[in-house]
Formats: sequence, structure tokens, C-alpha cells
Amino acid sequence: MEEKLQFAVLIDAENISAKYASVIFDELEKYGFASCRRIYGNWSRENGWKEDQLLGYSIIPIQQFSYTMGKNSTDMAMVIDAMDLLYQNKVDGFCIVTSDSDFTRLAMRLREEKKYVLGMGESKAPLALTRACNKFIHLNLIDESSKENSHKDILGQEGSQDNVTSIENVETAILTMLNESGEESLVLSSVGQRLSEKFPDFDVRNYGYSKLSVFLSEKMPHFRVVGERNNYYIRKQAKVERQKIEKEILAMIKKNRGAVDNLSVINAELKKKHSGFDLKDYGYSRISGFLRSIQGIIVEGNRVMMKKGEDEKNR
Repeated sequence: MEEKLQFAVLIDAENISAKYASVIFDELEKYGFASCRRIYGNWSRENGWKEDQLLGYSIIPIQQFSYTMGKNSTDMAMVIDAMDLLYQNKVDGFCIVTSDSDFTRLAMRLREEKKYVLGMGESKAPLALTRACNKFIHLNLIDESSKENSHKDILGQEGSQDNVTSIENVETAILTMLNESGEESLVLSSVGQRLSEKFPDFDVRNYGYSKLSVFLSEKMPHFRVVGERNNYYIRKQAKVERQKIEKEILAMIKKNRGAVDNLSVINAELKKKHSGFDLKDYGYSRISGFLRSIQGIIVEGNRVMMKKGEDEKNR
């Protein structure tokens, strides 16, 4: 039996709602066991976390008075305890539960010591904090009890979606994977793993889905998910065959005496000829990259030319 990682769970009660208690520990079970559970706040005032809830999840409350108005003493107490636990070397990883950007440096410091840092907070958490963790979970987006309202909020508020990895960034990352591999398709599970490594907060539940295959099929028409021999694969899906597009490009250049001074002209012509033409269907975000991939073509700046002798070959 594989031994689970031991985690220290440190919760910022001033910043995280008690309604996420079950979600926090349900998610943590996927990564390891919470051998240390502490929650920090000023317990002389109401913060939403009740005694029976703390007892039910075996969380130790740490009292932290606010010595100065406007200053968050909880942050300092959490940082001190985290560093004590780090140097005692009693845990394999830390679960920092907060949306506060002040903990970004702590997460970075723990990772420097090769500790696994699992962050949990709401989607308002700044990008710097999510990127500082090995993995970051947006509690409000995966919590079933508040998922519908959370999605309306994050999609409806201008700028609020910036804190969650955009679908466009995910799509670009997959295109890069396919291009770098040189293969027509990749195993879906490996793509999911690499997305999680690249984007610490990547989780299809953030976008309202429970399966990666369904998320890609519905949100990314440039890809097609297929099942073969008990495995799922992802591949590019183009409306027009690449071979046909290549022939048309070569014909354009040939018609223009072997060179086109502005490559954007080629892109415009293809879009004019084929409704819905999109370079992403072929795995590229720029026309220059696509043209360079075609055998017999040279791209120099904005100029596109046929290689020497290629013009005669295609006559």
C-alpha cells in the first residue's frame, strides 16, 4: 500500500468561510492525510467557524488577537507556525487555505524546501498566490452548494475571471503539446497531467465540468476526443484538410512569381476562401509558424518565398 503524504493544514479563518470545511478535507484526501490541522483567527469575535465544526474535523483553533487596528495578526501567526513545522520536518507538504496574497512568499519559501504546497481559496485569490503553489483549488468553483452562483459571479464580473486560467490559455497549451510532440494525437490523461503541472489552478470543475473529455469537446472545437483501445486521445480537428490548404498556399505563391511580400495576404485569402478558417485547427496561432512548417517554403520576416528549385518542381 502506497504511503500517503502527511500534510499540515493551516486555515485563515479571517479569510475563508466555514461553509467550505467539508470541501477542504474532501479535496485534501486526494493528495494525502492531514496530520496537523490548525485554524487561525480572533475567537473573541464571530467569524463563522463553530465549535462543533472544529471538533468534527479535528481542527485546533489558534487564538490570535488583533493587537493593532488594520493589521492582520493571523497572517504572522500562520507564517511562524508554518516555518516551525518546516524546520521540525514533521510533514511532507502544506495545505495553505486562504485567498490572501500575503501568503504568496510563504508558499514560495516552502516550495524552495521541496515541500508540496497545496493552496485552497476562492477565485478572488491573486494569480501570484495560485502560481506559487504546486496546486491551487478554487473552493467556490468546485463547491456544489454554491457552484451555480459562483459561476455566475466569476463570469459576470469584469476582470474577475483573470484569476482563473482562461480557456484560451488552456487551448494554446494543448496546441503547443501537440506541435512539440510531432504526433497526430496525444493520450488524454497525459494532457490533463501536463495541464495541471503548467497551471497549478487547472481543474475542469472551475469551468463547470466533471470530465476533461467533455470540457474539451464542448469548449474547444479545434480538438476532437476519440476513444481507442481503452484509452482516450485528443487530436486536432480541421474543417479543411491540411494537404488541401498547403496546395492552395503553394499555388498563391507560384501565381505571384514565387514570392509574397506580406504573409498576412495569404492568411486573408484563406479566410476569404474558406468560411471559418482558423490556424488553430492545424495547431498554430500565427500564420508565420504555419507557413514555416510547409515543405518547400521559406519565411523571412513578412516575406514568403518558394525554395530555390521548388517552383519548377511544382509546375
